[in-house]
Amino acid sequence: MNKRSTAIKDYFLRDINPVIRFLIVSVTILSGASGLLGPIFALFVEDFVVGGNEAVAGLAAGIYLLTRSVLQIPIAHMIDKIRGEKDDFWIMFVFTVLASVAPIAYLLINTPLELYIVQFMLGCFTAFTYPTYMAIFTRHIDKDKEGTEWGVYFTLTDLLSAVFGALGGYIASEKGFAPLIIGVSVMGLFGSLLLFPIRPYIRMKLKKSS
Repeated sequence: MNKRSTAIKDYFLRDINPVIRFLIVSVTILSGASGLLGPIFALFVEDFVVGGNEAVAGLAAGIYLLTRSVLQIPIAHMIDKIRGEKDDFWIMFVFTVLASVAPIAYLLINTPLELYIVQFMLGCFTAFTYPTYMAIFTRHIDKDKEGTEWGVYFTLTDLLSAVFGALGGYIASEKGFAPLIIGVSVMGLFGSLLLFPIRPYIRMKLKKSS
């Protein structure tokens, strides 16, 4: 009889192929970086943006989500048309790096308009990262471990986001927003670089479906 339970080692990324392992570790760190600022973003807007308030913070968040949502489908369609993972990998890697360093721009803005422009740019960058990441993850996921590996992905990203969400509030209150934002970008850049080890496993050309 086949074992039905999930081995505990799977939750620690053992017996998982290297592509999935590095993708999960990378996005977990990226989620943690995002969690540092996300829960207190409105407080940052009030402190750093002239005339910043709850309405400005809400509109800024809306611009980011709307931009990402609108662009993701055409970008995903373009990715599906590309036969091969090399281009997918480089799109994912380059735009993940850009999305990671983009928060530094928060330290250079003063007005709501400048904030909206940064949010629009960040939405554009992440619109490229999500479809490419999911496409590569889906192609390399281990057979008969689909549920486990997606479960590990969501569990680790949610846990680290929760931990760093609390940590971000503490850092902002004790050190201020500037060190926090620099930490967001540094941590995000580190998570981005962890995508690079999967490059040797990327398929140059995918088989066309019949």
